[in-house]
Parts: sequence; C-alpha cells; structure tokens
Amino acid sequence: MPDLLEFDRPPTRRAGEPTALLVRYHETRDPGDRDELVMRFMPLAQHLARRYAAGPEREDVQQVAMIGLIKAVDRFDPTRGIAFSSFAVPTILGELKRHFRDRGWSVRVPREVQELTLRIERITERLTGELGRSPTVDEIAAASGASPEKVLEARGTITAHHPISLDGLAREDDEEGAARLVGHEDPGYGRAEQRADLDKLLSTLSEREQTVLRLRFHEDLLQREIAERMGLSQMHVSRLIANAIATLQATRPSRESDADAAPSSARKPLLA
Repeated sequence: MPDLLEFDRPPTRRAGEPTALLVRYHETRDPGDRDELVMRFMPLAQHLARRYAAGPEREDVQQVAMIGLIKAVDRFDPTRGIAFSSFAVPTILGELKRHFRDRGWSVRVPREVQELTLRIERITERLTGELGRSPTVDEIAAASGASPEKVLEARGTITAHHPISLDGLAREDDEEGAARLVGHEDPGYGRAEQRADLDKLLSTLSEREQTVLRLRFHEDLLQREIAERMGLSQMHVSRLIANAIATLQATRPSRESDADAAPSSARKPLLA
C-alpha cells in the first residue's frame, strides 16, 4: 500500500504506481482499466475509512471512501507529473468529510452548527495535544473565533452524531437502561392541583357540609352511617350532600369551562 504520509511531500511520481495504466485510462477511459486502478488502490481507501469510523458504520464509511477513490481515478491527470496517491488521499478525505457533514447526523442541526462542531472537534484534539489536558471552553472559543456560547451549543450537538439507545446502559456499571432517565408525566402534579382546588372550594362551605362530604367521599361511609355518627336523619344528610355539591359546582365556573374544553377521558370528578 502506498505510504499515506507522502501526500504531504513535493508532488513527484512515486515508484511502484501503475503509471502506464493511469496514462492509458486517462487517454482511453476504458472501464476495465478503471476497475483495475480501483482494485489496486482499494487498500488506500480502506485505510482512510478506518481512521474515521469503527463498528457498525465502518462498512458505510468504506463505501464512501470507495466513491472518493473512483472520483480520484476519474479526475486524475497524469500529465501534471504528480503521484496518484498524492491526489487521491485529499480527494477521498474530502468525500468522507462531506459524508459526515451532510449525512452523518442522526438528528438534523443547522449547517452552521454542523461545521462549527466539526471544527471544534479538530481544535479540541489539537489543543489537547499542545496543552497536555482538555482545553477550556474559553480556550476553544479563542482558537475557533466563536463565542463561548456558540462553543457550548456546538458541543451539545455531539450526540446528534451517535444518539444513545434507550435500551442501552446509561453507565457501564448501571444495570438499568437509559430509558429510566427520560422524563415522563407525573400524575402527582395533577392530583396536587386538584387537591388545592378542592381545598379552596371546600372553604366556601359550612363546617357541617365539609364534614358530611369528608365522611361520604373520603372515608367512604354510607349516608346511614353518616347520619348515625352526626346524630342526623338520613334524609338530612342527603340534603346536605346535595346542597354542598351544588354549591361547589356553582362556585367553579372557570374550571367547568376548562373541563368542557378538555377531552372527556381527562375529566375527573372533583370529589372522586
């Protein structure tokens, strides 16, 4: 495989390159010569692809690198006197970078933020080597020419490249999935709001009416049992309950209009 570091050297022809084949394809555009050139330089494309990806997406990145190699074969001009690998390497790398810029995001973000994120990743890697530690946000901002706020925004999009699976582990030592970290609706807030509304409405009733409603709906006593406990007739208890509920309904018109606007499945009796 050609030496990958040599593309930074002066552009001269490199020993071992199929110069005759390159010249012939440039003149004839024979598909057979093209296929042979692609096969000869395939290890170069695969090596560059491995620098950018590993795991499940390696195959996709290798395909992108091969597209870059084909473009390099088609565009290479042997009359310029430079080595093919010196021309092919930046062509393949450009294709890989365009792939990650345009299609490497699982969540779409603005192009400006994409480009800043990729630039910050390169700057962070360089500063880490120079400083011997992870650079601060201010240091990255100074090196990139962006504001610290923009740097933080770009850093926040890093997970758009590789989203975390909800079925995966949140940490290596975690036995539960990351799904437990996702927020969900807590019914306790709704009950607390209903309780606050109920307390406010109950304050408009007499003490006897409040007691009757508490015994009936909170302690779930029958009207006969309430009558015995309070020393009242069952008919009197029934009237107290009916009058108290009518008073509560009359004092909550705004809540009624909200309930009418809500789906029927979301409505709950206030005293249930």
